Order: sequence, then C-alpha cells, then structure tokens
Amino acid sequence: MAQVINDSNFAEILAGGKPVLVDFWATWCGPCRAMAPVVDELSAEFEGRVVVAKCDVDEASQLPAQYGIRNIPTFIFFKDGQMVDRLVGVNPKSVFVEKLNALL
Repeated sequence: MAQVINDSNFAEILAGGKPVLVDFWATWCGPCRAMAPVVDELSAEFEGRVVVAKCDVDEASQLPAQYGIRNIPTFIFFKDGQMVDRLVGVNPKSVFVEKLNALL
C-alpha cells in the first residue's frame, strides 16, 4: 500500500535514501481513481526498494504548489531528494516500471 504524504511528512520521506514516486491525486478525480490500482501494484512490486506515496491535493496545500501541480494525476519521481522526472495523466504501468527501474 502506498504511503500517505502531506506537507508535514514529505521531507522525512525524501530523506529516507530510497527513490520516491509521488502520486498527486484527489478523491473526485476519475483518472486518479483509474490509476489507483496501478499505484498499489507498483507499491507492492517495488516494496523495500522504492517509496511509493500518495498526496491528496485537497489535503496538502504546499506540496502541489511547490511542484507546480496543475493537472492530476501527476506523478513525480525523486532520487536523492531531487525531482528527476514527471508524468501527467493516465499512463501504462510499463512506463512506471521502466522509470522506477532506471532510478535503482
């Protein structure tokens, strides 16, 4: 299961030393709901190697603004605490697997 992140615990997750995938989403977003099973599968498949996290844009105000989230779902990939890649919208699981493997 993906970790829930917010404005207060995000820095701690980035500092954990593992690559991080953050899903910026909202409960009312249809494409976000469509991607939820993929995010859960990625979390299980990369457990222990990658932190997969979800950020509800309605509950966290600073993070979406800090990373310029204009459309959801938006997925941001971090390595060594720095943003290295971004995907917007519905994407096939294979694209995520390729990007996450490249971070390992």
